[in-house]
Amino acid sequence: MSESSIADPGRARLFHRHHPSRQFVRYVLAGLVNTTLSFGVYRGLLEIGTPYAVAAPLAFAVGSVSGYILNRRWTFAAADSTRARLVYVVVQAAGAGTTSLLVWLFVTAGTGRVWAYLAAIPPVTVSTFVANRLWTFSDRD
Repeated sequence: MSESSIADPGRARLFHRHHPSRQFVRYVLAGLVNTTLSFGVYRGLLEIGTPYAVAAPLAFAVGSVSGYILNRRWTFAAADSTRARLVYVVVQAAGAGTTSLLVWLFVTAGTGRVWAYLAAIPPVTVSTFVANRLWTFSDRD
């Protein structure tokens, strides 16, 4: 432990692996990795002639599996379990549904389609982080 963290125990807690702010940063970084991966898979599937309606859910599934692994191991340092896997799927589905609903609401209110999607990202990211932290990867098993 550094001298400054001994003098300021609050600062030491802030940098602890399980501190919510540190986990949130890791959650966002994992999301960027998953988005990049799923987009790459989507583009690759399109390149080999896969119809976009098939490519999109396959790419989303690849991103979701990656998200589960990264968030379980790196973001939350949680144990793997059937319960966590099932709850993660429910949280992902709720996040996708909420994103669609918010985009629809924003577009209906007159926001452009791209801006509507961008506006939906922050509340969905925060809500899925909270759900995963408190429900999916909690120590309940």
